Amino acid sequence: MKQFKHLALAFAAMLSLSAQADINVGVTLSATGPAASLGIPEKNTVALMPTTLGGQKVNYIVLDDASDTTTAVANARKLITDNKVDIVIGSTTSPNSLAMIDAVSEAGTPMISMAASARIVEPVDAKKKWVFKTPQNDIMMALAIVTHMVDNGIKTAGFIGFADAYGEGWWGEFNKIAATKKLNIVASERYNRTDTSVTGQVLKLVAAKPDAILIAGSGTPAALPQKALKERGYAGKIYQTHGIANNDFLRVGGKDVEGTLLPAGPVLVAAQLPADHPVKKSAQDYIAKYEGAHGKGSVSTFGGHAWDAGLLLAAAAPEALKKAQPGTPAFRAALRDALENVKNVAGAHGVFNMSAGDHLGLDQRARVMVQIKDGQWVLIK
Repeated sequence: MKQFKHLALAFAAMLSLSAQADINVGVTLSATGPAASLGIPEKNTVALMPTTLGGQKVNYIVLDDASDTTTAVANARKLITDNKVDIVIGSTTSPNSLAMIDAVSEAGTPMISMAASARIVEPVDAKKKWVFKTPQNDIMMALAIVTHMVDNGIKTAGFIGFADAYGEGWWGEFNKIAATKKLNIVASERYNRTDTSVTGQVLKLVAAKPDAILIAGSGTPAALPQKALKERGYAGKIYQTHGIANNDFLRVGGKDVEGTLLPAGPVLVAAQLPADHPVKKSAQDYIAKYEGAHGKGSVSTFGGHAWDAGLLLAAAAPEALKKAQPGTPAFRAALRDALENVKNVAGAHGVFNMSAGDHLGLDQRARVMVQIKDGQWVLIK
């Protein structure tokens, strides 16, 4: 009888400990390397995320993948195996995030990517059912660019993008939409994130004489082709993707990026949005928190992607806690299910409505067109 009582007490103690289990969040991002200008604001944003969710303590384990795909995968496996995380947030870039999919799906651990490529979440299959993301899809932003080009009388365009998943994803969407809008693409080039010269590619672009050129890069490496185009006297319109939307790009690009056109998340120009814009308040809330910690003008859209990942987790965790305790396969599965059913979560970039077939959940409210004027981001109305 006494032995039974001891067993009962031990079991009760185990249940009590289980009930008190922390939610462990693993984060891998690119705080160093070519994508550091994206990863640093993401890392800074993680530090602003809530320390409790649904009454449970949250621990964030943050690793740097140095913008390297192999390291990102190793980080994901370490977070899952050694740190027993309930969810992975990351990584910063599309190649890294795509490479991590096998690791999280094999472990049955949900993942929220902060990278842009639609291929990270599409199509939702047996592996990608575990994967969600916060940045706008390439097709949404490519449509905004091509529409702006055509509406402004541009007939021919050139393209230069990263020689990786980000650049190729953009090429696919830009090329497809250009064909439907009867925009003629007359040149297409690639370069590496770590390249220090793109002279050969730029000479070919200039020789093709396009009315406009789209540069599909991200962070400070996206300034390289634009500076080279200016050096060669290119006078047409230059478009960039939402991958450049931070102040480091303005600093590196200087006068050579003046006049650049790009689609971006509303957070980039939150103060300029009309009062009734559905994202204005939520975007400004994030800006206030980030700038409160890092100073006026320090916020970037990339930190906003991390913030939105945190908001999705905050919406999903209380629902998952109703079904299971953190640290268990059942909780990870419940968290995945809850993320898939998130509705009307207003973030820094848009309003998220996930579904079984849509693991991004953003609509056209998540984009605006912006121009760089006098070294500032200016909303095109």
